[in-house]
Amino acid sequence: MTADLLTALVVFAFVTSITPGPNNMLLLASGVNYGFRRTIPHMLGVSLGFCLMILLVGLGIGQAFQRFPVLYAVLKITSVVYMLWLAWKIAMSGPISSRVHDATARPMTFLQACAFQWVNPKGWTMCLTAVSAFTVPAQYLVSLLAVVAAYFVVNLPSVSAWTVFGVSLRGLLADPKRVQIFNLAMAIALLASLWPVVAEHLR
Repeated sequence: MTADLLTALVVFAFVTSITPGPNNMLLLASGVNYGFRRTIPHMLGVSLGFCLMILLVGLGIGQAFQRFPVLYAVLKITSVVYMLWLAWKIAMSGPISSRVHDATARPMTFLQACAFQWVNPKGWTMCLTAVSAFTVPAQYLVSLLAVVAAYFVVNLPSVSAWTVFGVSLRGLLADPKRVQIFNLAMAIALLASLWPVVAEHLR
């Protein structure tokens, strides 16, 4: 992989990791509702789960969706249903004070966040684009590992920034009415991220 291609890969990984999407909306809401420490497993699950997804897709799982389109259709339906459920859960969240001292209140676990990558429409777009655009046929395995490494280095700090931003809003959102409005806005933003999936079927 040339230096120019590697630079382009790092820039692509940063831009796609830092821009709004389902993962970052969920981490922003989690930072507000649960704080940074409780959201660490969620952040790690997003980053490591996505890196694993790139690796597995690059090693051939993505071809299964090309050979069996019904699998991709099932994945899309699952992603829509699951994200509708997540949006409802966020919208119905109570005031922050009700979760601060509640040991049972927590955001996604590490494994849940890993699994979420497989039903995240933006994640699939990022993954398929990265594998197709930045792997080199003559050095496929090495370049695939370079894509995984680039996301491993760039993604965690990027998604963590959204959690930190959420934590910074906790004081402003201490008022139950404000946090209710915020959670509703996050739920709507999460639903809005589904539009590309829905629009594809409306064409």
